[in-house]
Amino acid sequence: MDVTLTQLRYFVEAAGRLSMTGAAERLNVAQSAVSAAVSQLERHIGSQFFIRQRSKGLVLTPAGELFLRDAQAVLAHLEEALDHARGEQRSVEGRVRLACFNTLAPFLLPGLLAKLSVQHPQLEVEVIEADAAGCSAALLGGQADLALCYDMGLPEGIATTVVDTSRPYVALPPTHRLAGVGEVSLADLGDEPFVLLDMPFTRELMLSIAAGAGGTPNVRFRSASYETVRTFVANGHGYSILHQRPRHSLTYDGGTVATVSIKGPVPTLDTVLAHLRTQRPTARMRAVAQVLRRQVAEGK
Repeated sequence: MDVTLTQLRYFVEAAGRLSMTGAAERLNVAQSAVSAAVSQLERHIGSQFFIRQRSKGLVLTPAGELFLRDAQAVLAHLEEALDHARGEQRSVEGRVRLACFNTLAPFLLPGLLAKLSVQHPQLEVEVIEADAAGCSAALLGGQADLALCYDMGLPEGIATTVVDTSRPYVALPPTHRLAGVGEVSLADLGDEPFVLLDMPFTRELMLSIAAGAGGTPNVRFRSASYETVRTFVANGHGYSILHQRPRHSLTYDGGTVATVSIKGPVPTLDTVLAHLRTQRPTARMRAVAQVLRRQVAEGK
C-alpha cells in the first residue's frame, strides 16, 4: 500500500482545479510537490489520471474521473471518523466548496454565508456561481462538494435533499389589466407577449408552464438574466413566469413589477442541496445543510 493520504489530497485538489499550480496555491505547497505526488500516485496504481496540456492545464481521463470519486469518498470517510473521534463539541472547520445556481444566489447565498460565519467561524466556504449544467459539472468534476440549485437537469449519480419548494407566479407590468387581481389563469393572457427567462432547463420549464393553457407562448423577448426579464416586464414589454419572489417590486431602473398567483394546478420547482451519491457528507457539508434549512424555514 504505497498510496498516501497526501497523494490523495493533492490529486483531489488538482482534479478540482484542473491545475497543478492552482492546487499548489490552495494547499500552500510547491507546485513540484503536487506534480510529484500525482505522478507517484499514477505509477503506484498503474493508470494515467490526467492529460497534461501545456497551455490549457489538466484534463481528467476516464480513469481519473472514476478514481476522483473514490478518492473523495475515502477522504470524506476519514474526515467523518476524525469528527467522531473529536466529539460533537468540536467546532466545524476547514473548507467546503459550494456551487450555486445563478438565479438562486442573490436570494439565498448572502444570508447563508452570514449565518455560517457566525455559527461556524472556522468554516471557509468557497462559492462557484453557475447555471444548471455548471452546477452538475462542478459536482461531477470534483470542483464542488455541494450544489445549491433547482431539481432540474441533474444527472444520475447525484443525490439531492429538498430545502424549499417554489410555486411559479406571473410577473406583470404595473399597468396591466390583471395586475391587481389575486390570481390569474394563464388562458386569460392569451397571445400577449411573453418575456422568457432563457437558461438551460429553465426555458423548457417556463415554456411548458406558459403553454399549459393551450397554444404556444408568444415569446417576444428572452434573456438569461432574471433581473433583465423583470425590467422588461416592468417597462410593459410583456408578461413572464418566474419562481423566486424578491421582497420588493422594484427593478434596476426604478420600475415596478406586479406579481400575481397562477390559478389552478401548476408544477412546482424544488430547491435542493445536491452532492455525489458516492461522496459521504462531511461535517462541513452537514453544517451547510443544517444552516440552509433553518434559513429557509425562517424565510430569510
